[in-house]
Amino acid sequence: MAERVRIGRYSVELSNLDKPFFPEDGITKGDLVEYYRSIATTMLPYLRGRPIAMHRFPDGIVGEGFYQKDAPDYFPPWIERVRVEKEDGTVDHVVCGKAADLVYLANQGCITPHIWPSRRNRLDNPDLMVFDLDPADDSDFESVRRAARSLRDLLERLGLVPFVQTTGSRGAHVVVPLDCGEDFGAVRAFAQQVARLLARRHPQHLTVEQRKERRGSRLYIDTGRNAYGQTFVAPYAVRPRRGAPVATPLRWEELDGVESQSYHLRNVSQRLRQAGDPWQGMWRHARPLHQARRKLGELGL
Repeated sequence: MAERVRIGRYSVELSNLDKPFFPEDGITKGDLVEYYRSIATTMLPYLRGRPIAMHRFPDGIVGEGFYQKDAPDYFPPWIERVRVEKEDGTVDHVVCGKAADLVYLANQGCITPHIWPSRRNRLDNPDLMVFDLDPADDSDFESVRRAARSLRDLLERLGLVPFVQTTGSRGAHVVVPLDCGEDFGAVRAFAQQVARLLARRHPQHLTVEQRKERRGSRLYIDTGRNAYGQTFVAPYAVRPRRGAPVATPLRWEELDGVESQSYHLRNVSQRLRQAGDPWQGMWRHARPLHQARRKLGELGL
């Protein structure tokens, strides 16, 4: 049975709230909707203005999921869209700017919103640079910790301010706020240079090799998120895995005490109440890349 709820100024129709979405954990669609309603104030600053790719599971994680970039015609008019030019046409992406948007998407079975590193007013110029640290073994989060710290130290030496989050899946993201002064091509080239330098310094543990069969047991530093049309998992987004893990921003000193799936739908709100949001105000630390590029050149690249 459907019901309508008021979320701010908007009326959102909810349906099938008792449907099991994470059946082994007793988590229903209603639990997912309530999570996104309650986390909205903290989560929305990282989503506003960004095109979103929706990872949807209408029947929960035991059903077939799919990625959807275009906003369907039946989405209400108060859901923001941004028209994105692609080689073969255009796509009208959803943009989340208010709690009602998150609640509506959750009711549509969107378990995980993935976001662009740029915003609608400057789609070609990212304000975030993303390094995805992907371990060879699902259980090897220690290699992620080592790689994240080494990457942090290098980025700080270059004058940048890195932040870290668990992905809620296998690894972690190291994210750097930028001043939007460069386009995706320049940002990705810089990220690739950083990753290559780090892999060269730690050849037994790190790699930039895209082919899995050539990585061996080394952690892969993936810089592919830094391209037009690419996305990464939004901070505080639920992942479609058993336990409903959540991509969770951390303080650097917390890295030792967590695994990639330590935080989940049922405990991340308590964490926020106790410790606050470690990424709050991150854009005060946005930097240009030209000085960092010069310093990187001095290190041999």
